[in-house]
Amino acid sequence: MTSGADVRIPGVRALGIDLGSKRIGIAVSDLSGTIASALTTVHRSKSRRHDHNEIAKLVKLEECEVVVVGLPLSLDGTHGPAAKSAVKEAKQLEQTVGVPVEMYDERFTTVTAERHMMEAGLDAKQRRKVVDKAAAAVILQAWLDHRRNTWPTSVKP
Repeated sequence: MTSGADVRIPGVRALGIDLGSKRIGIAVSDLSGTIASALTTVHRSKSRRHDHNEIAKLVKLEECEVVVVGLPLSLDGTHGPAAKSAVKEAKQLEQTVGVPVEMYDERFTTVTAERHMMEAGLDAKQRRKVVDKAAAAVILQAWLDHRRNTWPTSVKP
């Protein structure tokens, strides 16, 4: 039997996604499920099925156990048109990727990513090239942190 101090959050390899109308930002967690890193950007094609197949390839290549899709809630926390569209696409994506798909609040993630890149000294042109995958990393990192902070701290016999 383990004590509460011995309980560890199981690591999870996760793929984070920031859905955009022109580009899909992709991030991945490390093997321990602690740190999110920007991975790549999938440029939208005319076929959502094709886009989802590209994501499924990344899920398999990166050996991910879960996909975390950003949920663009309105500032007041309600589901506006963008959130409803993201939920619909996430449901479609889950049918393709072969692992569970979860959604996580993405409010302010692009702003946060932009601020971090500005602090790192990237100019506007450099930021435009990476903002989507950087936003995906912010979404995924927030999900990983939330998961770690809400995991039960003790095991009941």
